[in-house]
Amino acid sequence: MRYKVGPNDTINIGLIGCKGMGFSDLTSFLKQSDVNVIALCDVDESVLRQRTQDLEKAGIKKPKWYRDYRVLLEDKDIDAVIIGTPDHWHCLQLTDALQANKDVYCEKPIANSIQEADIMLSKVMASDRMVQIGQWQRSQPHFVDAIDFVHSGALGEIRLVKAWAYQGWMKPVAPMPNSAVPQGVDYNMWLGPAPKRLFNANRFHFNFRWFWDYAGGLMTDWGVHLMDYALYGMKANTPKSVMALGGKFAYPNDASETPDTLQTVYEFDGFSILWEHATGIDGGNYGRDHGIAFIGNNGTLVLDRNGWEVMPENEFQGWGQDGIPKMKAAKYDSGGVSGLDLHTKNFTDAMKSRNSASLNAPIQVGYDAARVSHMGNVAYKTGNRIYWNDAKGAFEEEKSNFLSRAIYHNGWKLPAF
Repeated sequence: MRYKVGPNDTINIGLIGCKGMGFSDLTSFLKQSDVNVIALCDVDESVLRQRTQDLEKAGIKKPKWYRDYRVLLEDKDIDAVIIGTPDHWHCLQLTDALQANKDVYCEKPIANSIQEADIMLSKVMASDRMVQIGQWQRSQPHFVDAIDFVHSGALGEIRLVKAWAYQGWMKPVAPMPNSAVPQGVDYNMWLGPAPKRLFNANRFHFNFRWFWDYAGGLMTDWGVHLMDYALYGMKANTPKSVMALGGKFAYPNDASETPDTLQTVYEFDGFSILWEHATGIDGGNYGRDHGIAFIGNNGTLVLDRNGWEVMPENEFQGWGQDGIPKMKAAKYDSGGVSGLDLHTKNFTDAMKSRNSASLNAPIQVGYDAARVSHMGNVAYKTGNRIYWNDAKGAFEEEKSNFLSRAIYHNGWKLPAF
């Protein structure tokens, strides 16, 4: 029985949720010569077959198959699991994996509610397991360099941070009728703690992101990546208040539930963070379809997955004050380095050293980004400016607290603190 990986050990991995980002994560892990995949778990047999074929084409023998992640966790040969399932499953699967003494690489966002995020943070902090959250930009060198520049103070006082995701590739989700569950799909297991519903292809696989039962739309899907760096640059974690406006403005009659257009404002001491997202549009701020902008008195630093640049502020000549010093324009590209590959390697290195402090995206990073993103959705649903009481760890309004909680169905129980 292996509960800990040593510095010279081969790492055996099991993948839970094999359709999308989970398999991308696994592919990255398998670039490391000391990593094996020995188990795949998915509720859709066609996905298990396809991913097994993909692995066999790469010369990797067929892993064991599981339909129920709890059975996979009983496999004593597995050192770590990748959780690549829809968001509504993350809390249960991560806490169960910790109970089974597995290290965990968990996809973002860590949870589908603030309450679940609180539970996950508590469980991980009480465990000796290595847990990395899939916010891989934390391992991307040009992101790290950009934040070092922000922290240098060269931008001057930063009064506003913008983060945005304008996703032109996202088109309307055409309504379709409910249908029979596809052959080979354990639909009850896919639903898990989510409300019981008839099967509809729009709510399955990739498009689960646009339905509140399973996820939080672009606010949590892209928001955790970009809001993470907004918070990181400002050395912040919890806003004083949040307000949000938006709706289904572009595609009011499509099948999705989450807003296709949203602006969320977070109030902090001395600065604000503004989140924006829009589907069907690529023309975001500064000509970029996604990014983070730190707007300071001396200049603005704009950062995205392709690189970052500094745009100096023109020298101020008014009001009889000294001019703002001009900055030197700077531009840096990503260098073509895979942040995901660096991120998965960082995780396996931490598994071998048993040093959680070496993780680039530990649970606290995932927690801060997920909580702030979910706050944006809570503000949108209430339609009010909502206030956070940090001493109580709760919103001032009971309705907002209710919306931040998880309600489990179908006999599944929310893990206890």
